[in-house]
Parts: sequence; structure tokens; C-alpha cells
Amino acid sequence: MLYRRKPMPVAALQLPSEKRYQTNLERLLEYIHTHRDKEIIVAPEVFLTAYDYEHLTTAAKFSAKALKVLKQEIDEPILVFTLLVEEGDVFYNQAVVIHRHKVVHRQEKVKLFKLGDEDLYLAEGRKKRIKPFEIDGVKYAILICFELRFKELWKQIEGADVVFVLARWGLPRKRHLEILSQALAVMNQCYVIVSNSSDSDMAASSAVISPNGNVIMDDSLEAIEGRVDFREIKKLRRYIVMN
Repeated sequence: MLYRRKPMPVAALQLPSEKRYQTNLERLLEYIHTHRDKEIIVAPEVFLTAYDYEHLTTAAKFSAKALKVLKQEIDEPILVFTLLVEEGDVFYNQAVVIHRHKVVHRQEKVKLFKLGDEDLYLAEGRKKRIKPFEIDGVKYAILICFELRFKELWKQIEGADVVFVLARWGLPRKRHLEILSQALAVMNQCYVIVSNSSDSDMAASSAVISPNGNVIMDDSLEAIEGRVDFREIKKLRRYIVMN
């Protein structure tokens, strides 16, 4: 049963993206090696390339090559990140989950941030793909950055034990990221793991948030370490019944 599982150690990366894509990939591989004791590693939204709109085709081709490298590297841990991908004549921001050398989940960003011109360069994904998915008996879900603001998407991921929020969330709205991610954890009685960029204009605020709203957060770190305690999820859901 879920509550009998041992706590899962996790790492939410909080890194800036460099202009050279290969540097970002090498750094991600370095952190994967450093945190090989973790069962979950989460990277910020489009960490490998950032939103390099002037070179989207190049970014997508590099992302495809990087995905092959990461699939070879990732065995027991779960790695969660997003990539710029090209399908036909359009580009998507696609969340990818790798486990045991396989891609076990994909979903495209459906809520594009117009203030950042995302809608001018990227296509929206299918909303119905935002839903919980299961790995080894644990239910996970993903929200990509701006999607965190939409209450109908919170409804779609109800029942998830762990929600990943992958972001390039701007510094002026830092407090919004913190409030919304903490509220999501309390509302859905789940863990929320936030991995946000630490570029100079980004909010950082990466965190591991428990169903009780307890927060591990430190903007000075490049990796936020915590754990998912399934007993806490079970206890809170039995104590405060939401249905």
C-alpha cells in the first residue's frame, strides 16, 4: 500500500540556463550524478536551451539529442524536465519523464504565457493530457509554469500524490509562485515539487512542499533537497476527508 512505502528523497534543481546548450546538458548530467541517491530529480522549465526563439529549430534538434543521452543515463531515479520539440511545422514545450532508461510520460504545455511571447512561437498542447500518471504505484502530475494559475487544471490533477511544477517564473511575480504552489499542496493534499530557473530575472523559489504546507525553500541553493513521506499524505487524507 502507498503509505507503507519508504520516504522518497528528492532534489528540485534551481539553476540558470547558459547560452551554450551543451554546457547546460553537462551541468544537468553533473547534478544527476551528484544526486544519484535521490529517487526524483526535477529540472527547471526548458533548462537545456531556455526560450531561444531565434534558434528554435537548433534548440529542438539539440533537445532531441540530449533526450537520447539522458535516457541512457537515467536508470532507477525519475527525471522530470521540459524540452523544446518540433513536430511537423510547429514547436511545443514538452514535459518529459524518464525512468529506467525510458520515457514514461510526455505532455505539452497548454497554457502559453503571452507576456513572454510564447504564443507567437509555440503551439498549445492538448488539455486532456494534463492528468495524473502512475509510476510504481505512485500517482504523479505535472504543471508547467503558467499552468499553475488555472484552477480547472488543479481539478484535472486531483488525486495525484506528487505534483511537479517546472517553471521559468519571473522575478516580479515571485510571491505568486510561492502562494500558488503552497496552496496547491494544501488543497490537493499532496506534495508539490517546484523547480524554477535562477536566471537573474527569474524568481527561483524552488521548493519541496508537504500536504500540510511545510516548505523547504532556499534561493541561495542550486538544489533543494527534501523527501516525499507517503505516511503524511495518507494521514492527512484520512484526517481531513475532502469528498
